[in-house]
Amino acid sequence: MAVTEGVLKKMVAKYKYRDLTVREILNVISTYKDLKPVNDSYVFNNGSSQELMSLTGTIPVSYRGNMYNIPICVWLLDTYPYNPPICFVKPTSTMMIRTGKHVDANGKIYLPYLHEWKHPHSDLYGLIQVMIAMFGEEPPVFSKLAAPPTYPSYQAAGPPTPSYMPGMTAGMAQYPAGHANTGGFPGYPYPAAGAYPPTTATAQQHPYSNQPPAAGVGPGRDNTISEDTIRASLISAVSDKLRWRMKEEMDRAQAELDALKRTEEDLKKGHQKLEMMVNHLDQELTDVDKNIEALTKKDEELSVALEKMESQSENNDIDEVVVPTAPLYKQILNLYAEENAIEDTIFYLGEALRRDVVDLEVFLKHVRLLSRKQFQLRALMQKARKTAGLSDLY
Repeated sequence: MAVTEGVLKKMVAKYKYRDLTVREILNVISTYKDLKPVNDSYVFNNGSSQELMSLTGTIPVSYRGNMYNIPICVWLLDTYPYNPPICFVKPTSTMMIRTGKHVDANGKIYLPYLHEWKHPHSDLYGLIQVMIAMFGEEPPVFSKLAAPPTYPSYQAAGPPTPSYMPGMTAGMAQYPAGHANTGGFPGYPYPAAGAYPPTTATAQQHPYSNQPPAAGVGPGRDNTISEDTIRASLISAVSDKLRWRMKEEMDRAQAELDALKRTEEDLKKGHQKLEMMVNHLDQELTDVDKNIEALTKKDEELSVALEKMESQSENNDIDEVVVPTAPLYKQILNLYAEENAIEDTIFYLGEALRRDVVDLEVFLKHVRLLSRKQFQLRALMQKARKTAGLSDLY
């Protein structure tokens, strides 16, 4: 049953980057159908545990022309994809872990891809592809050797084909056997007894006992390996390694190309934004030039008006600048000016008293006279404003 996006979002509801995690999981399980998302408790090295999502199942790995299903478990932390997954090989009861530079005795997987993990350049799909490539070069598990069945004694005529390995079902290759290999190249999983069944229809009609032994091919009666077999094995190993290296370089080049394309898109967007900013600045510069031109004209007009007023002020009396339109308004203006003059006089008398310029008796005498006169002026001005129909000042 296919896992939907809604179910995955519920399973990773506590993850910080839920949408990114769900998108990558869907991308992986749509290609590798045997990997299933599972929620389980993961125990860390310090003894603490946490409910995490894992992808558990098998991935197809090509090893020496045969396809093997390697069981793995990929744990995703709640900070994924900004922290790398924790990966394990999970052998079945018929398998054993083969320790190496990428897998330890507990089945934990160590890869440069995990060590150099950096989002968004690293993702779950790329990790699975790197695992397939690494395991194709160095399988992480091997089959437990079972007791070989008894076959009629035949003369060895070459290395057995995988479809006739002891204990192997038709159409399916076993996992690589974990026998010792000291020759520096991957060894073929030969049975312990030197007997093999026929491999073709022709061989069924003509048993091995009727065929001459093939010189220099396969293991002989003394369990030695010929130079041609070693050479073929080395060529196969080198070809697989070169193929993996080429794929790795192609993947790296593709990743760099994708990064360059994204950078190009960002640069294009930045270029468009800069063009908009330049156009906006040009418009503002045009507006500023217009405003400067208008202000310059106004400044010239003000300068001319100021010169005209200065020339007129030299020839005019200050008392004749303001001329009321009616005698009543002229009386009000004179009363107002005189009342303010008395106000200023009283203020400066107070300053003189404070500085001991005049004594208190002189101050009170003059203030009394000025206040009486100020009162009379205010009363008269109030009456005149009322007659003129103006509002009260006080």
